[in-house]
Amino acid sequence: MNDINVQNLNNMNDDLDHFNVLRKIKSKPNSSQRELASELGFSLGKLNYCLKALNQKGLIKIKNFQKNPNKIKYVYLLTPKGIAAKTKLTLNFMKRKMKEYDELKSEIEEDK
Repeated sequence: MNDINVQNLNNMNDDLDHFNVLRKIKSKPNSSQRELASELGFSLGKLNYCLKALNQKGLIKIKNFQKNPNKIKYVYLLTPKGIAAKTKLTLNFMKRKMKEYDELKSEIEEDK
């Protein structure tokens, strides 16, 4: 596999990871990192990496509650830019899945 294909594959994997994190944050913004990582099947380090990347891109805001006795409690919020990115990632995901479906359907028809 050449470097361009590997890079594209890595980007698709990152996009899928980011898409899954954005979806989970949208549905459960008060989840802890451990809960999010567990539900996504990620290591804590991988989730932290994704959260930092999404925060740096301006797709999420990370709020912590200073007065909360549990000092590590955070809330993850999608920004308007994050909502738009989630929509775009959803469309790209659906396009890829539709293409895969069409390719599989063609293979099945060829095998008949």
